[in-house]
This record gives sequence, C-alpha cells and structure tokens, in this order.
Amino acid sequence: MNTEIAGVIFIYTAAVLLALPLGKYIARVFGGQKTILDPVFNPLEKFFFRFSGIDANKEMNWKENLVALLTINVIWFLLSMLVLLNMSRLPLNPDGIPSMSPDLAFNTSISFVTNTNLQHYSGESGLSYLGQLVLMLWQFISAGTGIAIAAVVFIAMKERTSEQLGNFYNLLVKSCTRILLPLAVVVASILIFHGTPMTFKGKDTVISMQGDTMQVSTGPVAAMVAIKQLGTNGGGYFGANSAVPFENPDYFTNIIENISILLIAIAMVFALGYFLSKKKLSWMIFGVMTVGFFVLVIPTIYLEMNGNPALSKMGIAQPMGSMEGKEVRFGAAASALWEINTTNTSNGSVNSMHDSSMPLSGMNAMLGMMVNALYGGVGVGFLNFYIFIIIAVFISGLMVGRTPEFLGKKIEVREMKIAMIVFLLHPLLILTGTALASYLVAHDTSMGWWYAGNASGWLNNPGYHGFSEMLYEYTSASANNGSGFEGLGDGNPFWNITCGVIMLLARFLPIIGPVAIAGSLAKKKYIPESAGTLKADTATFGLMILAVIVVLVGLSFFPALALGPIAEHFSLY
Repeated sequence: MNTEIAGVIFIYTAAVLLALPLGKYIARVFGGQKTILDPVFNPLEKFFFRFSGIDANKEMNWKENLVALLTINVIWFLLSMLVLLNMSRLPLNPDGIPSMSPDLAFNTSISFVTNTNLQHYSGESGLSYLGQLVLMLWQFISAGTGIAIAAVVFIAMKERTSEQLGNFYNLLVKSCTRILLPLAVVVASILIFHGTPMTFKGKDTVISMQGDTMQVSTGPVAAMVAIKQLGTNGGGYFGANSAVPFENPDYFTNIIENISILLIAIAMVFALGYFLSKKKLSWMIFGVMTVGFFVLVIPTIYLEMNGNPALSKMGIAQPMGSMEGKEVRFGAAASALWEINTTNTSNGSVNSMHDSSMPLSGMNAMLGMMVNALYGGVGVGFLNFYIFIIIAVFISGLMVGRTPEFLGKKIEVREMKIAMIVFLLHPLLILTGTALASYLVAHDTSMGWWYAGNASGWLNNPGYHGFSEMLYEYTSASANNGSGFEGLGDGNPFWNITCGVIMLLARFLPIIGPVAIAGSLAKKKYIPESAGTLKADTATFGLMILAVIVVLVGLSFFPALALGPIAEHFSLY
C-alpha cells in the first residue's frame, strides 16, 4: 500500500478509536457522574463558582441558558477589543507590536469569540504576546461554549417532559476544565518535545545557511497550537499556520494535530449515544457524517495525488502529485486529508495553501463548510446536524401520513419554521456577501477607506478563481471555519466589517435555533413508541437525512459553485 495512503488511514482510524472512550467520558461529565479527574478539578471548579457567585446547581430553562451564553460572550468581546486596541501600551510586548486598527480589532475579536479564528493579520507580526494569550483564552472558552450548549440540547433530548435543562455556567466550566484543558496539556507537551517553541522571550537572532542574520519570531506557540486544533478553532500563532515548522515540526506532529482536529467533534456524537443510552442513534448519526466526509475526502486525495492536468499537457512530470502550495514534509495525500478535516470540522487551520489546491479540491473544502454538519465544530457540529434531523423527520412523517415524531415528541409547525430559518441563514449570508463583493469588483468601485482602494485590487486571480476566493471567504466566515483562499486581499475595512458581521450572525443564530427547538420539544408530552413510530436510529432514516442534506445544500449552492471551482476545473482541459 502507498505509504501516504497508509498514513491517511492511520490518522482517521486513530481519531475514531480515541473518540469512542472520550465520548463515554464526556457523557459521564455531562451526567454528573464520577470521573478519574474529579480529585483534580472539583476544588478548582468550586473556587470558580465561589469567586463568581454563581450557583452551579441552579437549573435553567432553555431561555435562561441562552441569555447566559449571549451575556458572557458580549463581555468577552468587549475585553478582547480593549486588549487589541491597546497592545502597544500593555505588557508582554517585547517586539513592540503596534495596536490593531478598530476594524481589524472588531473582526479579530468577533472571530475568536465565535470560535471562527478568521485571521486578517499575520500572528507573529500582528499580535503581542498578551494579544496571543488573550486570543488563546477565547479559543478555550469559545470551544467550551459550543460543547456546553450542545450538552443543553442533549439534556433536552433525554428528558421526557421538563423545562429545566441544566446550568450553562456549570457545563461551560466543566467543558473547559474536564475536557479541553487535560487534552490540551497532553497535545502541547508532545509538540514541545518535538521542537515547538513555548517561551516569552522576544525574537531570536539566527544566522541562515546563506550567512544572513535573521530575526525569528517565537513565543508561547505550543499551548496555542494544542487548543486551536482540539477546540476546532484553527487560529495559528504564525501567519502560515500549521505549514510552519514551529507550529507543526514533522510528520508525527502532523498526525497528532490531524487527530486533534477530528477528536472531540467525533467524540461528541458518541457522547450523545452514551448520554441518552441510545448508541444506535449515535452510530446512525456518525454513519451519515462519515459517508459525507468520505465523499469529499477520497476525491480530494485522488485529485491532489494525481497532479495538475494543465502541467501534464506541458510534459511536466508530477511524481509527488500537485505540490504547489504544499509542504514536502507532508506530501499531497496528508495535505488533502487535512484540507477536508479542517473544513468539515469548522477548524480552519491549514498545513498547505488551499488557494493552490485543484479546483474541485477547493470545491470539496467549500462543500464541507456549506453543509457544516459533517462532524462540524465541537458541540455546534451536532447542533447543525440536529436541524437536518428535524427537517428529515418532518418530511418522513408527511410521506407516511403520520404526525412527525422524534424521540417521543411531536415535530410541529413551530419547530419546522425555526429549523428552516436556521438552514436558510447559511446560504443567505454566504451568497449575499459573495454577490456584493462580486458586484464591487465588477464595477471596480472605489469609496476611500471603506474599500481601501479599488475593489478590483482585492483579487490577484481574476476570473473563475477570483470568484472562488470571494465565495470561500464568506463560506468560511459563515461556517465559523476561518481558513481562506489567501490570494484574496482581505486586510481592509470592507472585508473586516462584512466578515465580522457574518461571523456574529452565523455563530449565534444557529445556536439559538436548535436550543429553542430542543427546549420546545422538552416541554411537550412524551409519546411512547408504537408500531407506527418512525425509527430514528435506522440506516433507512440515515439515508433520508443524507438525501435531505444533498438536496438542500445542492439547491442552495450549486449555481455559485458552477461559476467558481466547477468552471475553473473545466478550463484546465
């Protein structure tokens, strides 16, 4: 077997095998059961709640949980703005990094608070150590927010009839301390032993092999890389992210980081099965997600390993595959796997330049973000899939002439309206943003500071690929992903503000919707299963969900994809 393919199979298999026990552990944490880490974290959590004055045992309904989530996120955003606008005046800035402009601070603060980590700056030159540490904190607690709010939905699905759905603050603290922190310590330690920097010193002075004296940025890199991968954050310490040897030193660390990207997202699916005592349901969900994942990852690996046909027509051999924009340390297959891993899990980190991928590889990366539920981000990936479940249940019920039911609760008009609004929000944000940007480029519009020059200057690659660059940017922002086709000139007020607004709407409205549906269903009378009840844990229903995803996503995005990556693909021939 090709060693590159063997590496890909090992990474995915290891991620699933590790996710199974982790899912069981997460279910125990959510269920308040004893775990091996209780002696370590019980005193720490008690201190947090005593210091904050929060009663962790007070039950909240779905509205109170959402109010708590939104309130604390507003506070985090304001604190982030305060630091980023004043970095030059604050400590831990040995290299004299200047403060951010207001529009860039706005974009960056929203980006990290929403678990998107879209970066319109280069980390090593755009942030002080204090700035990096503050954003690292948001990487923990934004990921914890997604896990905690998913736990609220898990509780709603488990309860037969109840308005009390746990305590958001308690679930948030446990998500950060019991799940994210221990895993991050393990991953960061591995990275440190393999050469990833972890220091507060300023830039190192080194002499290159050519004899040139250079200033090399270092810093608290290992800690940030660990949580960026585990929390499906993706924001890199360096501008080139995990393509930089300081963030990703060798093939072994590439394996560890790849597994980290998938680990908690998959574990949350298994945690659902353990928490509800419905393992067949979690395996059905995992199966649908995995089929969708393989449909994207297999052709992407094939395309990248077989090289560019336009170069082949010129007689240029490509024995290593399409290596434009890729690290020789990793090769075409591992880079293609990472590309699909990171875009299917709302991670957004990169170990190669997605802008240099084959056109259909770039389309597959975008499709992963357009579905935004094939594993998805930690916690919120399941919430997005939950919307597809509700839609599939409703359609299936209509097809057989029965009132749609899911886990003993009737799906009625209110739940369907919310589900469709949440689904339609995603294409609305992506396509509206892309249409606006395309119009401005086509008319070469210039309006001073807002566009930072002529809009046509945003694109280094006009034509099909330029359209793909704009489509990818808004898809990434709406999917809370954060990766980009970096040929796009996005470091200006227009992109900072529009992407910031999209990240904000795309993070919280898709959280509010599923929680509202789950809360509404939790209050309803439980209906015992009967001979006519639709079984939600069967392969047949899994195929129904897959069909709903294909139809809805295809109808929403095919025209835009046809104008960008599909047209570019045919232009190669």
